[in-house]
Amino acid sequence: MTRFSASILARFVGACALAASAVSASAQLSEVTVAYFQEWPTANQVAQLEKTYDQRMGVKVNWRFFANGNEMAAAMASGQVQISYSQGLVPFTLAVTRGVPLKMVGVAVAYGEADNCVVSKASGITKENAKKLEGMKVGTPIGNVTHYKLLRMLSHLGVDASKVNLVQMNGADAAVAFARGDIVMGCAFGGPMLRMKETGEYLMTAAEQQAIGIRVFDVISVTEEFMTKHPQLVQKFMDVTNEANIAYAKNPAEALPKIARASGMKIEDAKRIVDMFAFPTKEQQASPAWLGGSVQKFTKEVADFFVSRKQIDKALPSYDHAITTQFLK
Repeated sequence: MTRFSASILARFVGACALAASAVSASAQLSEVTVAYFQEWPTANQVAQLEKTYDQRMGVKVNWRFFANGNEMAAAMASGQVQISYSQGLVPFTLAVTRGVPLKMVGVAVAYGEADNCVVSKASGITKENAKKLEGMKVGTPIGNVTHYKLLRMLSHLGVDASKVNLVQMNGADAAVAFARGDIVMGCAFGGPMLRMKETGEYLMTAAEQQAIGIRVFDVISVTEEFMTKHPQLVQKFMDVTNEANIAYAKNPAEALPKIARASGMKIEDAKRIVDMFAFPTKEQQASPAWLGGSVQKFTKEVADFFVSRKQIDKALPSYDHAITTQFLK
């Protein structure tokens, strides 16, 4: 009887061990997918190219490029993407407003001139006579930072946005349409914006936009499920990113060729864009100027602005729940 009980106990313990092993194995991730933009050169792409993220996180990191931040949010909602690097604040805000369980864990990059609206020189339209845009075709990605900037500029310049023919176009498509003369103005970021600038002019410069309160930056976001189940992977991703930002600040010339290669750009074009960028350190990001308070307030302002322009039905009372500094300390 004693031997029989011991045998059953041994089998029970063995079964438990196997079950625990299976649970542990299922809990372990073998790979993580990170969303990013091509032709958008950022300091962390040295670590992307050299697979530093893979080494430090202990998983295979798949980098999947998207045309806009709304597509990133949709992929995160479906479980295809766990982390979005340099997702626009507007797509993040709109996704959270719709109930998509995302968390902002950092600021990827702050920028001004690198995202803008370019008007055709041949059109003769400037900020002084911007009302001429009414009735004309303008290409822009809808529901992202570029779209937000466009609406703010039109409002400031006295243009009725409802009378402008806004056509959904991602950056590359806008650049092609602009070159053909299909649109009088194109709004984009990175490489496509540079291509349009060759034959066009900014509707408003970054300094002019900042003067009227337009603040532009991209965020690092993760799904709540991924953050809850794998906080150590989020922390390692943030640590590697911060180290890459610091390394770039110390020696940008050495990093630039790798950044250009990872972003799919010529070195000279990548330099033109990245020179317009600022990469806040984790200490700066955790401060009141960023995720320590200011970003929460600005996110609410962005959402309220889209409500006022009837782009969304309503905003949330607060966006504090969707923003955390726990990985910046």
